[in-house]
Amino acid sequence: MRTLVKLMLLLLVIGGAVAAAYKPVRRYWKERNRVKWETDEIVRGDITRFVTSTGTIQPVLKVSVGSFVSGPIVELNVDFNDDVTEGDIMARIDPRLFIANVQRDEATLTTREAEVERVEGQLQQALNNYKRGQNLRERNEAFLSDREMDALVFEVKTLQAQRKLAKASVLQAQATLDNSKANLQYCEITAPVDGVVIDRKIDPGQTLAAAFQTPELFVVAPDLRKKVHVFASVDEADIGMIQEAKEASRPVEFTVDAHRDELFHGEIEQIRLSSVSTQNVVTYPVLVAASNTDLKLLPGMTASISFAVDSQKDILKIPNASLRFYPENVEWVRSEDRKLLDSSRWASQKEDDENPEAISAGEKADARRRNNQRHVWVVEGEFLRAVEVTTGLTEYRYTELVSGDLKEGDQLVTGQET
Repeated sequence: MRTLVKLMLLLLVIGGAVAAAYKPVRRYWKERNRVKWETDEIVRGDITRFVTSTGTIQPVLKVSVGSFVSGPIVELNVDFNDDVTEGDIMARIDPRLFIANVQRDEATLTTREAEVERVEGQLQQALNNYKRGQNLRERNEAFLSDREMDALVFEVKTLQAQRKLAKASVLQAQATLDNSKANLQYCEITAPVDGVVIDRKIDPGQTLAAAFQTPELFVVAPDLRKKVHVFASVDEADIGMIQEAKEASRPVEFTVDAHRDELFHGEIEQIRLSSVSTQNVVTYPVLVAASNTDLKLLPGMTASISFAVDSQKDILKIPNASLRFYPENVEWVRSEDRKLLDSSRWASQKEDDENPEAISAGEKADARRRNNQRHVWVVEGEFLRAVEVTTGLTEYRYTELVSGDLKEGDQLVTGQET
């Protein structure tokens, strides 16, 4: 009997302890298994929308230097990356054959000039004979017959024609000599402009053959140390914003792999109308001008470009992660907002996305306008509450808050803690 009483008292003590610990244990277990949310706050600041692209750095102008004459290279005065001034002799072709041609043509010209002098001497003698004949006939017509007089007249005319022919031969010989002298001058390959040699395509001793086409010997880039162009390809969907940015003279920023920690600046110089279609993707060439005083930007480098197309100052900014968050469980959301999680709505939207041909142009335009109407989520007690917002400009981390029942410092849900 006493043992039974002790057992009952022990059970009562254990039961009381369990009853007393039930609520704290239940509260602890509920708190331990409650969903915890990652949040980020709304901040105030500036925001800029960028359009990104890649491009290639090229000189503003490339001048090809060639050769008009053929022959072996006997002198090479410049190399890659050398600075040249207009008129500098960059290379020299063996001039011996061209010197011989000049000497030959000079001798030919001298011969032709001597021929003119000989014909003029004969012509003068014929004129003297003609005058003597005229004087004799004036004294007495019987001294010279008509036939003898005609011979004197036509001898003068013949020599006058020979003099014209000889003078024409002199002009021809002079033209040939000028051509040979020009070819001799072409043996010196001179720089047509001030610039930097970015390519050299000949070596000493190499023989040039310019019979069919002018060979390219050097490529000179004028003003490479002043300015370069960055050739960017911009998608047709973004080219409208690029046009607005050009009209507003908005800056352009870009980086190159050779100088990863340095940010370069430029400006939009030209938007070309010649579109390029690659695998049904249409792009437009955009020329960005940038300073290159320290010659860090070399031809052929690949640039990662950011075009600043729009900006806002001193505005509220929503974290982009909060716009991407969407509750997966209806039980996490308060009852008033559970209609936003209607699966049929999202299913129909997904179906439209998978069948864009089924949407008319007007519906597409309306959908783009409604795309700025979004929902973000805030923690309210044990549940999440949806807040409708209207968004504006977007950058890499934040999006402009145009309207919505939110203020600076409010915490928005960005994800679930794991």
